[in-house]
Amino acid sequence: MSTQKGPISQFIEKNYLHFNAAALVDAAKGYETHLLEGGKMLVSLGGAMSTAELGISLAEMIRQDKVHIISCTGANLEEDVMNLVAHSHYKRVPNYRDLTPEQERELLDQHYNRVTDTCIPEEEAFRRLQKHLEDVWHAAEEKGERYLPHEFLYQVVNSGVLEQYYEIDPKNSWIVAAAEKNLPIVCPGWEDSTTGNIFASNVIKGNLKASTVKSGIEYMIYLTEWYRANSDGKGVGFFQIAGGISGDFPICVVPMMYQDLEWEDVPFWSYFCQISDSTTSYGSYSGAVPNEKITWGKLDVDTPKFVVESDATIVAPLIFSYILGY
Repeated sequence: MSTQKGPISQFIEKNYLHFNAAALVDAAKGYETHLLEGGKMLVSLGGAMSTAELGISLAEMIRQDKVHIISCTGANLEEDVMNLVAHSHYKRVPNYRDLTPEQERELLDQHYNRVTDTCIPEEEAFRRLQKHLEDVWHAAEEKGERYLPHEFLYQVVNSGVLEQYYEIDPKNSWIVAAAEKNLPIVCPGWEDSTTGNIFASNVIKGNLKASTVKSGIEYMIYLTEWYRANSDGKGVGFFQIAGGISGDFPICVVPMMYQDLEWEDVPFWSYFCQISDSTTSYGSYSGAVPNEKITWGKLDVDTPKFVVESDATIVAPLIFSYILGY
């Protein structure tokens, strides 16, 4: 860890003293302490964080071993690579709140898919990636091999076939950083992503077998094995960006192990932070306070718990910058 922190961290410590700002500092310091004491950290990515270019800060976190496993939606898995290969073709729409249905349709007709103020260029982004993914899917099937979704993406990235398209500095791509380290990734519900849809279409057409890409159940087994191997000592922390399946799926591995597998001495998650702008409410996963997770066997009474109720596109890069000592 950096002993003398840089100007961003100094600004945060000087100005972020109360309310959500103070929670941000507490969460960052808790993360830092967890790592200093030998803990590992899972980061879960919900929302559209890859399209928000979180890779600018997350990639360096990965390179410096401050993230040890990632759980992400299929969209976040693919959209970091799409930004890497088609960045100049993206279209920003600052007045997105004022668009009429007719203007939205115009974007579709121009092959743009909008995520808040940013439009992903379908042809350049999806199709550049599609051909190379289809190549590795077919190659695996011909050999009788099966892989998890992120393992196929790693094969494409590490092969170098996408380098011809790179439009940003690859050091700002978290998938490139993860692929270089072979970082463990869990991607539950991959089927609802664009690349998942492309794979499904190939299965429906009879071009590929559904079994060639491993399933979500196999991701849970993969995560179980990883957690068992990495939860000694200080244990594994959980840093959750937004809610949904990318958070709920991996956090359930702990109660699954001791309730369903009836394994003894399964440690709880040893740090928890959630960045969310969801309203705290009954029945809401994203809006549930961390203490509720105690009753589900995910966190313990003395687990450090933090909630930063704010926009993750603002908060996460600041927390990562603090941990990196910037």
